[in-house]
Amino acid sequence: AQRLDWITPFTKGFDGDFSKGDISWFKDGELNACVNCVDRHLHDHADKTAIIWEGDAPGTSRVLTFQDLYDHVCRFANLLKDRGVKKGDRVCIYMPMIPEAAMAMLACARIGAIHSVVFAGFSPESLKSRIDDASCRVVITASVGKRSGKQTRLKFNVDESLKGNSSVHSVIVVRNC
Repeated sequence: AQRLDWITPFTKGFDGDFSKGDISWFKDGELNACVNCVDRHLHDHADKTAIIWEGDAPGTSRVLTFQDLYDHVCRFANLLKDRGVKKGDRVCIYMPMIPEAAMAMLACARIGAIHSVVFAGFSPESLKSRIDDASCRVVITASVGKRSGKQTRLKFNVDESLKGNSSVHSVIVVRNC
């Protein structure tokens, strides 16, 4: 069976010269990572487990099937499109390790947006530099991050990091109580 579904199959896997640092892989091929991670599994595995998530607190967990994941990712992708995000736009993802972080990444891939994941432990100043360097149009975050029994005010950090920023037009917040 084919391991990846290609929109446009590649004709040459590798092209370049390692000694010159001029390297291309699958240059003339095109695929969608979201389709390969989620959609292609729906026909035979829609009801199978795609994500098992264990939270910070004992007993906090979620199980998502491929169908669940597909539904959430499509809704997230539509939300991004409603916010004007299109192919090639940059989106900053500043989230804790929750299923919505994976959904956000997959939603970006689905619509062709470039996502930049920033570690949720970074300070507002570090976050600001990454948002500015990438000229992100949207930031996806959570209300708080939870780790080892402590909470980080992620939305507060985003607000601080965006003072004086002109490229970000939307902040999407996942409630993580």
